[in-house]
Amino acid sequence: MRYLPLALLPVVYAQQHAFETKQPEPWTAKYGTQIDLSYTGPLSYSHLPYTRCLDDSSTTFDIAILGMPFDTATSYRPGARFGPYAIRSGSRRQSPGGGYTLDWMMNPYTRAEVIDCGDVPINPYDNALAVDQMETAYTTLLTRPVNGRASARTAKLARDGVEHPRILTLGGDHTIVLPILRSLHQIYGPISVIHFDAHIDTWPSSGGFTRQSRVNHGTYFTFAFEEGLMSNTSIHAGIRNKLEGPELIEHDEEVGFDLIMADDIDDLGIDEIVKHIRQRVGNSPVYLSFDIDTIDPGQAPATGTPEPAGWTSRETKRILRGLAGLNFVGADIVEVAPAYDNADITAILAAGIADDFLTLFVTDEPPKRQVKRRTLADEL
Repeated sequence: MRYLPLALLPVVYAQQHAFETKQPEPWTAKYGTQIDLSYTGPLSYSHLPYTRCLDDSSTTFDIAILGMPFDTATSYRPGARFGPYAIRSGSRRQSPGGGYTLDWMMNPYTRAEVIDCGDVPINPYDNALAVDQMETAYTTLLTRPVNGRASARTAKLARDGVEHPRILTLGGDHTIVLPILRSLHQIYGPISVIHFDAHIDTWPSSGGFTRQSRVNHGTYFTFAFEEGLMSNTSIHAGIRNKLEGPELIEHDEEVGFDLIMADDIDDLGIDEIVKHIRQRVGNSPVYLSFDIDTIDPGQAPATGTPEPAGWTSRETKRILRGLAGLNFVGADIVEVAPAYDNADITAILAAGIADDFLTLFVTDEPPKRQVKRRTLADEL
């Protein structure tokens, strides 16, 4: 019997092992790659890559999806801390590879590096601490270098002349906007806010037993005004809440907001509403904040303070498309409380609106769709 020299044994073994590894396993040989279906796989927004960005500074991006599961400053029904989870779950039928929409005539995922940065681990017991955590997390991501796949958009607006990422925040109750505006103000100065909501959220900051107890999802804009975070060219859209009296509208104007009522869509129409919003904010840095209760509760029941007679999802999405080309520096969708949902309809709608926000970040003008109309005579 002949034996190989001991020195040659590792070489022979390596060759045999290399030959063995070249043979595909049964699944791969028969079916190929293990892909995630729309209803399978790890949960991230639209099946995007998921990274704990606050821990990992090596991953670059142009747009980040960031969850802020905060709901301890609500005035009525809590539960929006589960909003980020619900919106991600509602986005399962969305994907970067299937992101082209006929309404926009584009796929936003092909124009920027978009990743899901997970959720801010917010303290649920101490609101002052939670607000600081949200601001710190937002600032951390806002000051990261961009990936560079997206065309330059924010450098011309930033005080330092540097391109900064945009962040799409999944709330959470509407209080999260205060720490976000504090963070954005460091980069861009005073911000114009386009505020979609059933409520004005500019209630006076007086009252309460402590300063922190006065910060809630109905007063945060007043605090932002008092801190000089906003310009006086902000605007509400979709308002229909009841108030203590007309003096609150006077205070709202002092805070810096113009007002579009929900009923205005019947009198003015979508095009005039779009025109009014665009004229109001002009060329300033713009933050888009969207409360899901803008939509009528018949279509979006899962929210903490529902108001009847809201806009439809179709009307709202048409208005959003008309805002393309404005200088958006960030956006959020808030107040999704899935405990009150029915068959996930609110979560699915919120995910679809969030996709519209991504497109607003990367497009320069509203879509110009060519519509081919056929008359009854053509059919006959």
